[in-house]
Amino acid sequence: MAGQTPDPDYFVKAQQFTTQTYRDLYPAIDPTSSSLSQAGKVVIITGASQGLGAKGFAQAFAATGPKALVLVARNVKKLEEVAASVNEKFPNVETLIVSTDVADPESVAALFEKVKSKYGHADVLVNNAAVFNSLSSVKDEDHKIWWGDMTVNIYGTFLTTQGFLKLLPDYGLSKLVVFELMDYFRAENPNVTAVAVHPGIVPTDMLKDAFAPFAHDTPQLVGGLGTWIAGWEGADRAFLSGRYLSAIWDVEELVERKEEIVEQNLLKMNLTGRFGEEHFK
Repeated sequence: MAGQTPDPDYFVKAQQFTTQTYRDLYPAIDPTSSSLSQAGKVVIITGASQGLGAKGFAQAFAATGPKALVLVARNVKKLEEVAASVNEKFPNVETLIVSTDVADPESVAALFEKVKSKYGHADVLVNNAAVFNSLSSVKDEDHKIWWGDMTVNIYGTFLTTQGFLKLLPDYGLSKLVVFELMDYFRAENPNVTAVAVHPGIVPTDMLKDAFAPFAHDTPQLVGGLGTWIAGWEGADRAFLSGRYLSAIWDVEELVERKEEIVEQNLLKMNLTGRFGEEHFK
């Protein structure tokens, strides 16, 4: 009906995988919980100058008490503002600002050289840098705009992940929160937890007007989920590595449904079919 007010939970219902859904921080993913502590860890956050990086991931990971937060983006002034906010609330957390273009190999190499020089290694990478300028249909889209999105969102993710993998410590598990390529990275690096995360619909600078009526998810929600992923210390959650998670889903229910998810190979992008010559004999 024309003029009808959109249901703000439309996309929540459409993407619902768990009985309980959330649009804001809840106890299981509260970054102040001792079970999610990142004490002694070095956490790198790309796209940290604004939006989810500044309001979600930077604040949430700072609350876990890491050794250092490496804040990465192109805009130094905005990074300085984020660092000041973190330092005011969490004075014991060291912050390192690195101006970086994630789609530039030399810039990314310089980032990880600086991290290596200062800390020797990194433990957590939040691949949050992204752009979302393309919204037209394929037939109407400007190819330069489309390729610009792909360059940052895919190529940039590859470059930062490659640099991160070279800095992995020899001990324990490291964590990689990415939006694409996660299953490949997980398979190649079994000591790395790699998860693709949908942040929900959050009111940030990247939000398109068409999605504004549905944008009721908070930056704290996905920030908390990031710390929950980084806080994995047991095999009970390892099965989620290489899979897709939405910030709105109940993480405790996901763990309870481990057997179902593994047996049915859920929350993965797959090419399905019966392949091989034996099917034609």
